[in-house]
Parts: sequence; C-alpha cells; structure tokens
Amino acid sequence: MASQLQSNSPEGIGRKSYDMSLSDHGFETKQLKGLSYPLGDHVPQYGEAYPLAPDIGWTRLPVPGNLNHINIWLLDDEFDGRSGYAIADTGLFLKDCIAHWKSMFEGELSDKQVTRIFVTHFHPDHAGCAGWLANRHKAPVWMNRTEWLMARMLTADVRDHPPKEALAIRKLMGYPEERLEKFAEQGWGNFAKAVSRLPISHTRMDDGDVIAVGSREWQVITGGGHTPEHSCMVDHHNGVIIAGDQILPRITSNVSMMDLEPNADPLGEWLASIDKFKDALAPDMLVLPAHGSPFTGVQKRLDRLAEGHHERLDILEKEFAKRELRACDCFDLLFDREITDSVYGLAAGEAMAHLRHLDRTGRATCEIRDGVAWFGKA
Repeated sequence: MASQLQSNSPEGIGRKSYDMSLSDHGFETKQLKGLSYPLGDHVPQYGEAYPLAPDIGWTRLPVPGNLNHINIWLLDDEFDGRSGYAIADTGLFLKDCIAHWKSMFEGELSDKQVTRIFVTHFHPDHAGCAGWLANRHKAPVWMNRTEWLMARMLTADVRDHPPKEALAIRKLMGYPEERLEKFAEQGWGNFAKAVSRLPISHTRMDDGDVIAVGSREWQVITGGGHTPEHSCMVDHHNGVIIAGDQILPRITSNVSMMDLEPNADPLGEWLASIDKFKDALAPDMLVLPAHGSPFTGVQKRLDRLAEGHHERLDILEKEFAKRELRACDCFDLLFDREITDSVYGLAAGEAMAHLRHLDRTGRATCEIRDGVAWFGKA
C-alpha cells in the first residue's frame, strides 16, 4: 500500500483540527436504525456553504429523481501557492447546479480561491462539474486514474444510437422485446449531457495515498462494485471520512453489471470492499456521505449493507428450487418498490450482479439460451 504525503504540507499537519462529534452546533441528535445523526434534520440549502467544522464546509446541489441532492464538501486548503479551499465532488453539469455554484462564488465564497477539485468517482453527480470548475478556476482535478479514464471515455462517446453490444447485454439480462426497442430509442451518449469535458490531465489518487489538505491528512481508500475504484478520503486522526457513495446512511448504492465488464462480479467486489472498510475505519468515525446527512455508526452500517445483499442472495438461491431466473425476473424478489421505466436499467443491472455472484461462488448455474442468461439451481 502506497503512502505519499504531499511535499507542500503546512506546519502542524496531523494535529487535532476539530472535535468532529459536531456537538457544538446546537442541534438535537437524531437516532435512527442504529445510526446517530449529530445535526438532526438540519441540512444546508442549495448553494449555501454551511460550516460543518472551522475548516470543512457543506453544501448541497440538486439531483433529479429520488436521489434529490448530492452533498459537496469544501475543505480549507493551501496548495501550489494558493490559499483557499478544495472542493470534494462537484454535482451534475446542469443549469441549476451551475447557477448555485455561481451564486456561492459571487457570494459567501467570493473572497476565497479554489485550490483543487477532488472527485470520488466518475458518476455524473460527482464528476459532472469537475471540468467546468477546473477550467473556471484553473485548479487541478484529483481523481483515481481508472475513474478519471472512465469519465473521459464516456464523455467522448456521443453516438446517437446504442451499439449492438449494449443491446445484446440487455437481451442477456432478459429485457423483453418492447424494452429492447425502448432502450434503442433512448439514444446513447447521455453521460456527456451531464458531465463537462475533463481536462486532458489529472493528479492520480491511489489507494493508500495520504494527501495533505489544510491542517488535515486524508488517506485514500478505494472500493469496488459501485464503480471500479471509488475513492474515499479518510482523516483517521480526526475521525472523519468523505465517503462518496461507498457508505450511505439510508439507501444502498447501486451495484450493477456494467457494459464495460459484462462478465465481472461487481457484487463480489462490493462485499470485499465492505470488509476492507470495516478493517480500516474506527467505530466512532463521522461519515460524510454523498447523499443523506453526516452520521456515526459506520461499523453497524457496513454490517447492514453486507447483510442486505446476503439476504437477497439467499432469497434468489431459494427461488431456484422453483424455477430458473433471468435478471429481469428478479425485481419482486430483490426490491421493495415498484420498478418504473426510470430505474428499470439500474434494477436489471443490480439483479444481474446478484445472479452473477451466485454463479461465481458456485451457488447457481448459468446457461445462455438464444442470447439470454438463465440462472438455476447449482
């Protein structure tokens, strides 16, 4: 595991920066399902930079659909001759998000400089404004190499129609014919519509790197399954983690079979990552998630995330005694909600990830018939 402290670290790095229990904010702590929310129901408004700690700001930007928002973290920083703040995650490259960024730059952040831009992973709500911010502020993007390459690749792929391979993968998952036709009609290259073009270079964030930001040292810990190498930033000394989508308090991150690797085992990677984070994080760590509110109880949450997937794997394995399953046959077994058109693809990808994991671990068999993957009893 690499360990690389940046050479421009200010004096005093690593000292206790702040009591991250957040007890001095004056809000009533809320307890829910074994987790503790020290700020209760308080959240910042879109475009408001709320002082979570003297050197950490918290703002939110809108996300369409059920997610509703993404949390953005502003970290006091001195880097490359600049004194100001670094941005961790960036929001979608959409008109509303850009308007909120501009209102902050022209308002409460007008007297500060952006030093650099950290991106946890390539998904549009996290990487969307990274290129736009980098160009506007002449600040470098810091990102895991794989995640940066994923974003660069997808913003460059602006074909009008889905490639034949993508249609074949949907057929493999059991899409009915009318769904395949609808998928083909939706076009391709939608990623580029919500992500600004990234600069041609970046600063790589490797697993294990330790990065000095202001008076803190953040260790990079990567996880797989949700994306190939999602980067979290952990301040062990002060007990806080910028978790991105790796550890969310109330929802489970989507773990799907990807077009990029249709034969991979993303759920296996996700479960291994949960074990990795359990070993790395202190029980009282404050989690700063991409969606939801800051919370403590990370070990309980990681346990529950793993338990939820294992419960669903057991349900699928039991069902094999009755029938074979395609991914699109599993929705009522895996999800406690109606699967509408807007989430059909995510649901199919997640169902396929569960079935693939059962196959890879010897708990199921898989037979491809007429381009469709059928899973059954081992």
